[in-house]
Amino acid sequence: SQPLSFLYSRTPWCAPIKVKHGDVSCRSPGGQYYKNVMGSRCKIRCKRGYEMQQGHPEVVCMASKHWSGNYACREIRCPKLQMPANGGYKCSDGSYFNSRCEFFCSLGYTLKGSKTVTCQYHKTWTSGESACIDVDAPVIKCPNLKDKTAEPGKLTARVTWDTPEGKDTADGILTDVILKGKPPGHFPEGLHKMSYTVYDRAGNKGSCRFSVRVRVRRCSPITPPENGYMKCDSDGDNYGATCDFKCTGGYELQGSAARVCQYGLTWSGTETNCAAMNINVGVRTASGLLDQFYEKRRLLIISAPTAANHYYRFQMTNLQHAQCGLDLRHVTVIELVGIYPAQIGRISHRLIPPGLALQLRLLLQISHNNFNMVMIDKQGMDKERYTYPITSAQIFTTIDTWQGRMDEMVLQQEAGHTCQ
Repeated sequence: SQPLSFLYSRTPWCAPIKVKHGDVSCRSPGGQYYKNVMGSRCKIRCKRGYEMQQGHPEVVCMASKHWSGNYACREIRCPKLQMPANGGYKCSDGSYFNSRCEFFCSLGYTLKGSKTVTCQYHKTWTSGESACIDVDAPVIKCPNLKDKTAEPGKLTARVTWDTPEGKDTADGILTDVILKGKPPGHFPEGLHKMSYTVYDRAGNKGSCRFSVRVRVRRCSPITPPENGYMKCDSDGDNYGATCDFKCTGGYELQGSAARVCQYGLTWSGTETNCAAMNINVGVRTASGLLDQFYEKRRLLIISAPTAANHYYRFQMTNLQHAQCGLDLRHVTVIELVGIYPAQIGRISHRLIPPGLALQLRLLLQISHNNFNMVMIDKQGMDKERYTYPITSAQIFTTIDTWQGRMDEMVLQQEAGHTCQ
């Protein structure tokens, strides 16, 4: 019989193993020279960066003259990288071992994660997925400061502007532009601050600010004349405003009855004053004297036979303390004291000649023998008569019910004319 080693050497069995990208080490019952005879065991080890394609890393040469499994080394591959939205990547060698991939983002997006990843031998990339995110705030440009001056007689100015459009560096999709502040239209005097805001799809915010300034041209303030009233339209001192002046009863207007605030910020006309009535006591008739008060002053005519008359003295003392109330009601006091030819007439400190004083008593049918008091309204009507003194409070209550007095009271209240 032949030796066993001869038998093996003469009977090659399985095809010799050749592994691309790997190494083979075999053990055989007949020794290391008989690597492919029946019963031989071969271990396959792939080079770094390669792995067994399938099967077991050890194969046996079987009686069927075939190895017990397939053997091949294939290059290691990492899972395919996900393409980032709004970006991409470039790789040196696809998804294979040691391939280096670099991520990039579209304009307006910023990379979140690693810029480069490498495929490792255990089939994983050196770091997780990278993403492209929008971190840039949208840009919005506001209108410039709007500086306007109100038109004559107006306290507002019309200001308009176009709503600005935002710009986004990423996908260009923006929310509505939101205005904080007053929309275009009529703006009152002063500085008005506004802002516009816009958001992109990623929630980034862009804002800008601007202001509207409205100026009202104004003259220096003007005040009502003493013993007079002033009524102004618009705002009273703005360009185009007109102020009308009136004097209280018994005062005559001097200067301009109306003044306008002009563009140059000066008032038209001349300064307005209210001068006290100049009563002429040198007239020839009583009616000529009374006509001077018509529609201007109310009259309180007090007559007494002598200056010592106690009714007269009581009445005059009472009225002296009530001078403000009399002026407020436009009342002039005329005194007629004594019996002709020794009688004296007086309006405040002005003396009335005896003849004129006599005419007044005759015209108003006043007896010179006892105390009398006559109240006459602005229309020259003989309203009330008394033969005894009354208090100033009663006089005022009576006058306050007369025609035209209510309107006066409203005016006086507005102008702040009161007795303290």
